[in-house]
Amino acid sequence: MATLGPAQLPAEASVPSGVSTAPVTKLAPRHSAFVRVTHWITALCFFALLVTGIEIVISHPRFYWGETGNVLTKPLFQLPIPSSRKTVPTGYNYVLPDQNGWSRALHFEAAWLAVLTGLLYVIAGLVTRHFRKNLLPSKADLSWRALLTSFAKPLRWQRPSATEAYSYNGLQRLTYLFVIFVLFPLVIWSGLAMSLGFISAFPWAVNLLGGRQSARTIHFFVSLALVLFLFVHVLMVSLAGFWARTAAMITGHLRAPKEDA
Repeated sequence: MATLGPAQLPAEASVPSGVSTAPVTKLAPRHSAFVRVTHWITALCFFALLVTGIEIVISHPRFYWGETGNVLTKPLFQLPIPSSRKTVPTGYNYVLPDQNGWSRALHFEAAWLAVLTGLLYVIAGLVTRHFRKNLLPSKADLSWRALLTSFAKPLRWQRPSATEAYSYNGLQRLTYLFVIFVLFPLVIWSGLAMSLGFISAFPWAVNLLGGRQSARTIHFFVSLALVLFLFVHVLMVSLAGFWARTAAMITGHLRAPKEDA
């Protein structure tokens, strides 16, 4: 007959008199192996996309709206940074080292890996009902009071209670769903809309965004929104217990909150 490990010891199990009866914090299931693997692959891809994306922007830190845009075109806005290309007017009398070649290659490779990982995650999430069970907010989560509390508590640097740290609140659930089903598809769409091959095959998809240069501008702002999400995500993880949460995303288990006596 199989035996249970210490973390699996049922609460009703009898304890020998010679053994300490101090309460044992059980490790509760938190993340499936599939969620953990896709999470870390996506994290690595996002880091590669962020680094290479910054280098790509440096090569031409000017943004336009419409189908065309170049150094002779008045930009919609311009980042106040030097460029890595002499032909780009930035107001600086020097240029940065040009790393555009390798950064573009790595950017596209990381993007495709992120897309494939995301597709697998979404398909698995729908099949296993992961989104419905773990991310779909309840009616109570969507009340104005609950959403306001979820928003205001981190602003006061308040650590969540054990029970709150163990589950996602309504604002977190809505944010994750928005990132997964709105921001990620939009950043992929706008990224593809800058590809000449994609434009020739699906011109209507590019026209919906306002043109190739509009897609680049949209891609930039959506990327900024994802970076903001990353910072908030790390902040929330830190408030809830950084090392415990990180360990849970590696091992799949999180120490269950202690029940009130």
